[in-house]
Amino acid sequence: MYGLEPALNLQTESQAETGTRAATVQCPYCGEPFETSVDASAGMCSYVEDCQICCQPIEMELRVDDNGQFLELVARRGDA
Repeated sequence: MYGLEPALNLQTESQAETGTRAATVQCPYCGEPFETSVDASAGMCSYVEDCQICCQPIEMELRVDDNGQFLELVARRGDA
């Protein structure tokens, strides 16, 4: 009734073709899991994303295989 509307993650065909998918990450600060989207089509990369719960900066490392398929998303504290 109150608060934010639930976000539905309905993957479209265009998302499947580009390699975009949802991944669940556990925040290294507050420990809460949250869902984020990752795009493996660009290959391996590192970036910073704020936790959706506590707003702390998380260093994300996207790992893909030789074919560009998603392997894992590693989350580390941004202040370490």
